[in-house]
Amino acid sequence: MPEKVAQSLNGVSETLLITLYVRARESQRPNAMFKDEKAVEMVRRLACDFSRLRMHRHDEIAVIMRMSKFDHQVRNFLARYPDAAVVHIGCGLDTRFERVDNGRVEWFDLDVPDVMDLRRRLIPGECSRYHALSGSVFDDGWIGEVSWCKPRPFLFLAEGVFPYFEEAQVKSLFLRLREHFPGCEMVCDAHTPFVIWADNLQLAYARVTARLHWSLKHGRDVEGWGEGIRLLDEWNYYEDDESPLKAYRWIRWIPPLAKSSGIYHYRLG
Repeated sequence: MPEKVAQSLNGVSETLLITLYVRARESQRPNAMFKDEKAVEMVRRLACDFSRLRMHRHDEIAVIMRMSKFDHQVRNFLARYPDAAVVHIGCGLDTRFERVDNGRVEWFDLDVPDVMDLRRRLIPGECSRYHALSGSVFDDGWIGEVSWCKPRPFLFLAEGVFPYFEEAQVKSLFLRLREHFPGCEMVCDAHTPFVIWADNLQLAYARVTARLHWSLKHGRDVEGWGEGIRLLDEWNYYEDDESPLKAYRWIRWIPPLAKSSGIYHYRLG
């Protein structure tokens, strides 16, 4: 049996193990909504007690739906701009590039050094259009490493990332991206204060030290952060009648929950 790969992730970085485990569990279901054999392999290789990270089925479905929606947003963007540059903020151990690559996009995966070190051990290899960047998105160093792609259109992705930070940090990043990449687009997810509270209880139960902070009541609230920031569209988990969450459609009738979590698509500048 191959030797287990050690990991010492903590804080926000540790949360990537939760979504990795969800992808691996879903991939092994007979009627899986999504297949990610690399996630299954990584869970088997990592030295980690994943049992404490198990989520309720409702939450697992939401994670898979979120991932699929982000993939859909990328494909739509690349259909409009085939030679675009995409920056995946907080990429963790996701394999989105392999799922959506159109053969022309310049792709940048960005995460903090301990995550990227682990990623290289589990997902080795780069192609000429794939670039792995180590650093915090809130530092400016990585901006110079992607700016050579200008004037290509830029799409920034932040899946399951921004809620772990303070609003001032997220706002500052939006404004810096508007300055350095005017006209770029951003796809991110956010939750209302109620969900932030509930999810923090779940993180505590899983013995994960990270906590959620930034909340968003309405997608258009972000437009007030600066001139030229515009909400292009938004999506909520309970809107689609064909959704895998259709058994929970009754939630639509409970205002605090009806639009408690969403995915938001912005243009910056």
